[in-house]
Amino acid sequence: MMVLYSGTTCPFSQRCRLVLFEKGMDFEIRDIDLFNKPENIFRMNPYGQVPILVERDLILYESNIINEYIDERFPYPQLMSSDPLMRARARLMLLNFEKEIFTHLYILENEKNKTSIKFYKRAREEIRDRLITLAPLFLKNKYMLGDEFSMLDVVIAPLLWRLDYYGINLSKSASPLMKYAERIFSRPSYMESLTPAEKIMRK
Repeated sequence: MMVLYSGTTCPFSQRCRLVLFEKGMDFEIRDIDLFNKPENIFRMNPYGQVPILVERDLILYESNIINEYIDERFPYPQLMSSDPLMRARARLMLLNFEKEIFTHLYILENEKNKTSIKFYKRAREEIRDRLITLAPLFLKNKYMLGDEFSMLDVVIAPLLWRLDYYGINLSKSASPLMKYAERIFSRPSYMESLTPAEKIMRK
């Protein structure tokens, strides 16, 4: 059985929980206190971060790597295209999200950065502006790549859930994006992926 070591409020851990629930498979989640990590976390991941996935002798860390492994190991429902060209394009979009959005999210997640108001504010603004540019896509698309829920939706959903928590306010022009977010939040797998601490992050 797969074991996921997961931070109870970690958006990157929630990505992996969402994929596991989407697949409907047997797994175990072990909650990790992000402010008091047990020693074995550092033995499994030299960077001391979660999520970490363990299956027999295999140990994986970094949410996108974990999720692609799960998707290939349990291909239904498929979250990455089987077509090499489409899969490559999806991976490029994932990389762009990491560089243009989630590098700033790491700043918001790092408690030390909250002492620098200017630094923190800039990160919120960068995320807000990039999300607003995505909004027109959902005037015609149900999900990021069309009608099918995919890994791109998995990646961005935990951030959209936490907008209030991070103090990120979107303009009315982003309403298509928020309707898209509600479609994701209405999925049973999404609600199952939330911890009690995460459920209260959204107003």
